[in-house]
Amino acid sequence: MQDIKLARTQSLLKEILPSALANLNDTRLNALNVVDVKCSRGKYFAKVFLNAPFATKQEKLEILSQLKKAHRIIKEYCLEETGWFRCPDFEFNFDTILEKENRLDEIFDTIQKEREQKGEINDTCS
Repeated sequence: MQDIKLARTQSLLKEILPSALANLNDTRLNALNVVDVKCSRGKYFAKVFLNAPFATKQEKLEILSQLKKAHRIIKEYCLEETGWFRCPDFEFNFDTILEKENRLDEIFDTIQKEREQKGEINDTCS
């Protein structure tokens, strides 16, 4: 029963947080995608995974700094939208899984091209 409540909370936060970010005055924060939300068992703490493919490493650091400053505004928005008595504390992180997948795809493409070239060379030598 506890896992269902936790999953519901995570799902609701995943829906609400993009709206909260869209209401902020910083255009970089408005464009962030919420990839996932993982709450602690007691729902006092939530890790929010974001995606910003447009941002460089320096911009990502600046975005995280701005999110720390806007922490209270985001919590207040979530409290208003949900009607909860208490909102979890958020830790914002950038999701690197998509970047890793893209790098792996590039590596596999490179390997495939190398194999094709070797195959072409072997075919001409035969």
